[in-house]
Amino acid sequence: MSNSADSPESGSGTPGRGPSAPSDAPPPGPTGSTPSPRPRRFPPVRVLTVGVFALAGLLFFTSFNTAKGTNIRTDASLLKLSDLIQERSQKNGRLDESNGRLRDDVESLAKRTAGGDFEADTARLSALEKNAGTRPLKGGAVTVTLDDAPPDATAKLPGYPEPQPDYLVIHQQDLQAVVNALWKGGAKGIKVMDQRLIGTSAVRCVGNTLILQGRVYSPPYKISAVGDPEKLQDALAASPAIQNYMVYVNVYGLGWKVTEDGTVTLPGYTGTVDLHYARPVE
Repeated sequence: MSNSADSPESGSGTPGRGPSAPSDAPPPGPTGSTPSPRPRRFPPVRVLTVGVFALAGLLFFTSFNTAKGTNIRTDASLLKLSDLIQERSQKNGRLDESNGRLRDDVESLAKRTAGGDFEADTARLSALEKNAGTRPLKGGAVTVTLDDAPPDATAKLPGYPEPQPDYLVIHQQDLQAVVNALWKGGAKGIKVMDQRLIGTSAVRCVGNTLILQGRVYSPPYKISAVGDPEKLQDALAASPAIQNYMVYVNVYGLGWKVTEDGTVTLPGYTGTVDLHYARPVE
C-alpha cells in the first residue's frame, strides 16, 4: 500500500490547520511580522445616528437652560394669543371711557371761557354731535340677537345636507345684513353689543369673534336700534340676506330673536372721531 495518502498534497494547507487561505488573500508580511490592520470605516447610517443623538442632547440642554427650573409649558408669563387679545380689548374700552371723560372736561372749560357767541356755537355743535352719534339717543327700540348653533346640530328638514362647521356659526355678513336692514328701516341710531355705531364704524369678524372699534366680542351678538319698531321689523323681514340666514335658522338651529324693548337710551360714541384718510366735504 502506498503512503501517499498520509502525506500532504501539493497546494494544500498545513496539516491540522484547516483549508488553505483563499487565493485573493493579501500576501503575508515579512517572516515573523504581523500584517498591518486596514483603516476602520464607519457606515453612514451609524454616523447619522450619532449626529441625531448629539443634536437631541443639545436641544435638551438648551431647553433646560431656558426654563431655569420652571415649567415652560404652563409658565404664566407666556400669554396665549387669546389672552393678549382680551387684554388689549379691555384696555381699549378703558381708553374710550377716559376719552369721554376728557371730552366732558373740555366742554366744561370751554363754557367758562366762551364769549358772546358761545350759545349759538354750542347749539350748532350739539346738532352735529347728535347726527354723528356722539350723543345719547332716546326712543323706541328693537333688539336683534344672533347666536351660533349647537355644535352637535343636524339638519332638521329633509333634503338638506348635514351641516359643515361654517353653517353653525355667525358670520360677518350676517351681522352686516342686520345692521344694513335696520338703517334701511329708518333707524336713528344703532348699538352693537355695548358700542354705538358711527359713520366710520366697521363690523368685522375674525373666526367666530366680532371685532368692533378695537374691542373683541363673542356670541351671542345683540344689535339694538332706535326708530319706529314696526318699520324696523318690516325692514328685517324684507331683507334678502336675512331671508337666506333664516334658512339656516330653520334647518340647522342658528340663533335668531327679535324683541321690542320699549323706550331705551342708546349711549353716545366715546371713541376717537379723527379721520386719518378721508376728509369731510366742505
